[in-house]
Amino acid sequence: MPLAIGSKAPDFTLKTKAADGLKDIKLSDNFGKKQTVLLFFPLAYTGVCTQEMCDISNGLSAYAGLGAEVYGISVDSPFTHEAWAKANKITIPLLSDLNKTVIKAYDVVFPMLAGVGDTAARAAFVIGKDGVIKYAEQTPTPKDLPNFEKVKAALAK
Repeated sequence: MPLAIGSKAPDFTLKTKAADGLKDIKLSDNFGKKQTVLLFFPLAYTGVCTQEMCDISNGLSAYAGLGAEVYGISVDSPFTHEAWAKANKITIPLLSDLNKTVIKAYDVVFPMLAGVGDTAARAAFVIGKDGVIKYAEQTPTPKDLPNFEKVKAALAK
């Protein structure tokens, strides 16, 4: 069960691959400035995850228009994220939770996915400028996508 709406979003600093090397992304850097959408996904290079991140990348302007920064988070390495993003034209920042600390903090661990180990469950969070969770959803299975209309509605409030 993901963290509840109304609770303080756990802060984190995760790595992403930038043009000039690895870059730290700290959630609380957005507090007071913009809303944040966190999209947890199980693994790069899988069908549903690729569809989700490509669709979000193609519709990124809608989220920017609602004053939101969008991040994808998985347990893959930043180097895997970089190769996957290039191969699929994914433009949202992909954050590496290789140590699985953030998926645990947000309570979105999917245990033993396909027998390979613990990954992120598919989940979506909207975090307000104040750092409080405004929307939280974990899908029933990794094959199900979050309700992006509800994500956008939470951003619009």
